[in-house]
Amino acid sequence: MMWLTSMVSPSTPISNWRLVVLFTFVLGSLVWFFTLSPIPQDLAHHSLADSRRVLGIPNTIDVLSNLPFLIVGILGIRIVMQHYLKPLSLGWLVLFICVSLVSVGSAYYHWAPDNDSLVWDRLPLTVGFMGLFVSLVGEYFDPRLPKMTLIPAIMVGISSVIYWRLTDDLRFYIWVQYMPMGVIVISVALLKSRFSHSYLLAVALGWYLLGKLFEANDAAVFRYSQEVVSGHSIKHLLAAAGCYTLVVYFRRRRFLER
Repeated sequence: MMWLTSMVSPSTPISNWRLVVLFTFVLGSLVWFFTLSPIPQDLAHHSLADSRRVLGIPNTIDVLSNLPFLIVGILGIRIVMQHYLKPLSLGWLVLFICVSLVSVGSAYYHWAPDNDSLVWDRLPLTVGFMGLFVSLVGEYFDPRLPKMTLIPAIMVGISSVIYWRLTDDLRFYIWVQYMPMGVIVISVALLKSRFSHSYLLAVALGWYLLGKLFEANDAAVFRYSQEVVSGHSIKHLLAAAGCYTLVVYFRRRRFLER
């Protein structure tokens, strides 16, 4: 694959109306979330349907179903590292590193689920979402923005987990998780990417949202599957499929002349 970021001129002018769309959504959604009442962590979240222990591993399937994140994350890192780390790819590198770390953090959480272990599940998630956000900002809005926004975005992701743990309020964390998904919708629907295969972003989003649906019906899926697999375990697999779709997008995309 030709090195893509060398094909995008750093002198490309920032489109004012695009930035208005971006910042209106990002800041507006954050303000909206904080108009809601505080959202405490539901402790029932730690009581998942499939608590089977195999070979001494508690919650075995929920623990082991995190392995695909490690595989997909390493694959993504390898593809990014095959090229010079120009600013436009740094967000992708952060994303795929965090996908790998999710496999460890989430497995640790499912081994002994409580609020303390949940911190290590959520930290790589939030930083990864911020890496995706920064990548989309560069590809759809201006290629110079990732260099300016990556470190602040990572700090925002980390701060959302710290804020939740100190206040037992999930609003900031939920915003960090879902705001990049909104950016995907806005970008694909309203704007023109600098790269081909942008439809794969929508496919990745679809996998993730389908996974959240299974997660919300964890016990029902476990029951209807005759206790073969739970909704939460399927959620891990579908989310990993979404991450793999992003790997495919990064590998296949080509720069488009405007």
